[in-house]
Amino acid sequence: MLVDTQPATHQHQPASPEVRDLWVNARLIGVLMNNMGSSVFASVLSLPVIIFLLAGEVSTVALVVWALLVFALLAFRYRLISIYQVQYDSYEGPHRQAFADRYGWTWTASGIVWGSVTLMAYLQASISVQFVCGLLILGQGILSLGSYSAYAPAFKGYLNALTLTTGVGIVVNLGLNDWAYVYLHQTAALLILLGIFWHLTFKMGMRLNAVHRASFELQFSNEELIESLTQQTRASLRAVAAKNRFLASAAHDLRQPVHALSLYADWLVTEPEMSKDIAPRMLQSTRAINELFDSLFDLTRIDAGNYKVNLQVVDVRHLFEELVTQFAPVAANKSLSLRTYAKPRSIWADPVVLRRILGNLVSNALKHTTKGGVLVGLRQRESSLVFEVWDTGVGIAHEHQMAIFQEFFRVSQHQGTEDSLGLGLTIVSKLTTLMGYQLAVSSQEGRGSVFRVMLPAFTQSVGVADSVMPEVLLESDFGEVK
Repeated sequence: MLVDTQPATHQHQPASPEVRDLWVNARLIGVLMNNMGSSVFASVLSLPVIIFLLAGEVSTVALVVWALLVFALLAFRYRLISIYQVQYDSYEGPHRQAFADRYGWTWTASGIVWGSVTLMAYLQASISVQFVCGLLILGQGILSLGSYSAYAPAFKGYLNALTLTTGVGIVVNLGLNDWAYVYLHQTAALLILLGIFWHLTFKMGMRLNAVHRASFELQFSNEELIESLTQQTRASLRAVAAKNRFLASAAHDLRQPVHALSLYADWLVTEPEMSKDIAPRMLQSTRAINELFDSLFDLTRIDAGNYKVNLQVVDVRHLFEELVTQFAPVAANKSLSLRTYAKPRSIWADPVVLRRILGNLVSNALKHTTKGGVLVGLRQRESSLVFEVWDTGVGIAHEHQMAIFQEFFRVSQHQGTEDSLGLGLTIVSKLTTLMGYQLAVSSQEGRGSVFRVMLPAFTQSVGVADSVMPEVLLESDFGEVK
């Protein structure tokens, strides 16, 4: 099992501009569709008025065809509202954008249909009817400000189609009538007014669109800020809870040796002749206190970023010899074997940090091993070097193989954990993260464990390491841990 030694961070990452625009566009499309019902209703009211005014004034066939086109378009747009509410209203982002892209043509078609009234009425109907039709077209253009300006593509498509079709209708009718030259100046003025109307409506519509967009961008930023604050609050609460557990566990572990030391001191005062028996126990309690303080200081320095790294060339065999010198008495006291295996090799590392990592792993292995022994070795695997610490101890259950790297975690049923501080593997995890190493563990209950510290290729210096440690050494004396 490869252990993730990086601290769990849940920092909120600001959304990219693409994500922001997609979210804002989805909300703008929602506003557009919410206003669509009122625009359809206004068009339904306008349709019979125009039919009544133009009946008998223009070609009946043209009026019927136009009315059918408007009715079909209004029916489709009404159906579009139902499609949106059923299939797209509950979704955001790309789903709404896909809907707008698919049915965006309907707004352009609507502008063309309403603008084509001019093609039937201008210079064809009476002056009063033309005036009323012009007012209706003007109303349709103004209606677009409130109904379509939220979503710029729909607003532009409708207004441009309405204005262009109206202008084309005016010009076409002017050219089809021989006597239309009488209205040439009036027509030119009308076209100028149409252009002014388009410019003012377009400018106002884009300002309204900017207001809508700014409002939703502010809402998006507020939601991002709320999400960030929520995550930071949760992280702070987790940190406080972890600190409380840390202090409680440290106080508990510190209380035991201090209390024992106090009892031994009282015992020594009342029975000085027992000094030979009491002194080793006092020394053991003192060492336990020093070990706890050293571990706590190490954790504090690492978490605070004050743990200085000094990279240099490290001789692996010499490093292993120091480990044997340090832990051989512990192994001999438990009748365990402690062996190392490595061919001549020098690597680029911090000797203090590496000794601390391997020393904690060896110490942990010896604590949880009652027969057999511990083997420390170095392997070459592809482009990385791997330090391995094998033991024939009690092993670690699968459900505990991640938790063992937490502060003060101890498997209660394991023999040897009663004197363990539960910080050794935590320090190993933090130091491997500090050095950019990878940490892995494989274990089977009752058969032992193997911890692996994987060093990247740049740590290699000189010498040749054995690619495979002798399998007979691993399997016969330590068992095969998968």
